[in-house]
Amino acid sequence: MLDIVGLRKKFGQREVLKDLHISVRPGELTVVLGANGSGKSTLLRCALRLIEPDGGDVSLCGTDLRPLGGEQLRLARRQAAMVFQSVLLVRRKTAAENVAFGGLGELPLHRSLSTHTFPRELRERAHDALHRVGLGGYAHQRAGTLSGGQAQRVAVARALCQRARVILADEPVASLDPRAADSVLSLLSDVAKNENLGVLVVLHQPELARRYADRLVGFLDGRVSFDRAPDLVSDGDVEALYAADDDER
Repeated sequence: MLDIVGLRKKFGQREVLKDLHISVRPGELTVVLGANGSGKSTLLRCALRLIEPDGGDVSLCGTDLRPLGGEQLRLARRQAAMVFQSVLLVRRKTAAENVAFGGLGELPLHRSLSTHTFPRELRERAHDALHRVGLGGYAHQRAGTLSGGQAQRVAVARALCQRARVILADEPVASLDPRAADSVLSLLSDVAKNENLGVLVVLHQPELARRYADRLVGFLDGRVSFDRAPDLVSDGDVEALYAADDDER
C-alpha cells in the first residue's frame, strides 16, 4: 500500500535518509525502530511529502506521489492518515466531532465550516468508528477530558472515518503509561488485520514492537539495517541500533 524506493533527504550537510527502501503491506503492522536522529520521523513526513524528499519514489495505494502537486496531491494523500505523539484533537469539541473531522477532505467548503452542517452519513460514520475503537460510550465527551490512551484511540478512529488505507503513526505511545500503550498498539494491530490496512509505526520500545509487529524494520544511520519478522530479529540486532546513541552519551 506504500512503496518507498531510494528515498533521500538532507538537512544542510547532514544526510538523514540514504537511499531508503521500505514497503508497507495491507493487513500488516510494521514497526520502525532506531535511535534518535536515525531518520524515523523524517521517513513518515517525506513519505507523504509533508516535507519534500531530495530524491526517490513514493507510491501510495498505487499512485506515484512524486509528480503530483496542489489538489492532485491533496486528494492522493487522503489515502493515508497520520497519528502523532501529541494527539491533535480540538479539545473543546466532542470525541465524535473530532472523529468526523477525518471526513473534511471530502466535503464542499460550505459544509465543512461547522460540524452542524456535516452530512448525516459522516456523523454516523464517526460514531461507527468510535465503536470500532471501543469508545462508543464517549461520543459526546469533550476531547479535553479524555485520557491519553483514549485520545490516541480517537485519533485512530478519525483515520478510519477518513477511510484511509494507510496509517502512519509517529511514536503514538511515547507519553502513555504501559497499560494504555498496550491498548493502543493492540488496536493498531487489530485494525491492520481486520480492516486490511497498512500500518507503519515508529516506536522507541523494542519490547512493544516485538509483541505487536508483523515486521520489524531497524534504522541505522539513515539506512535500513534489517527488515524481517520479529522472531528473526535478535537482541543484538536491536542493540546495535542504539549503540551509537549510547556512545555519544
